[in-house]
Amino acid sequence: MTRTESSPRIGLARALSKRGYCSRSKAFDLIRAGRVTLNDRICRDPEAPVHSDRDRIEVDGEELAAQAKLYLMLNKPRGVVTTASDEKGRETVYACLDEHLPWVAPVGRLDKASEGLLLLTNDSEWAARVLAPETHLDKIYHVQIGALADAALIESITKGVRIGSASLLHAKSVQILRGGAKNTWLEIVLDEGKNRQIRRMLSQLGIDVLRLLRVAIGPVVLGDLPKGGSRSLTAQEKLALDRAMRQASAGRGRRLR
Repeated sequence: MTRTESSPRIGLARALSKRGYCSRSKAFDLIRAGRVTLNDRICRDPEAPVHSDRDRIEVDGEELAAQAKLYLMLNKPRGVVTTASDEKGRETVYACLDEHLPWVAPVGRLDKASEGLLLLTNDSEWAARVLAPETHLDKIYHVQIGALADAALIESITKGVRIGSASLLHAKSVQILRGGAKNTWLEIVLDEGKNRQIRRMLSQLGIDVLRLLRVAIGPVVLGDLPKGGSRSLTAQEKLALDRAMRQASAGRGRRLR
């Protein structure tokens, strides 16, 4: 007996997200409001199974075709939040984007007070690979601290800081970029993505963070992109990032054998 090949089934809300129409949380709202049809029937179940490559999905009567994949970088300004909407009414990163762009989602986050390189995409599988723990892409930050850095501070950050019962937080590397009379700019490299990691480490050491700017994710560099500006990744940047992720995953596989 021959088995017919078929695409794996996914939930309806996820299918809307994968086709680049909206975030999964927004998809839940649309589906529950009765605005989505699946194969010409209104479906109010966000988890209804869908064959993404052959089932017909419509939103408000318009058929949903897969969007072209977009890979963007944004120079996030200080003071905006990395979310699609904010319950406190604060400005979000979407205010920096062209309103005619298809829906894209941030790849990870930068907190409200942090600045710099943020990736956005409508390719949810690619975003998941960028964020996966096994990928271990280096993320480079330039951090202005309200103290004069010395060798002891650099050693403390690289050896690691334990906060309560949490796991050890540490940087892959730290170097002094420049110093003033009362503050220092550091370059801090992380190869893991724990929430507010740099701020938590430095706070535990009694150090104030004055500015925190992400300047690179793997081989993709912020460069001279103006604050609040965005652009598509070049083909070379996308290929370099994909190659770095493959190499990191392959290296981890060899270490585990």
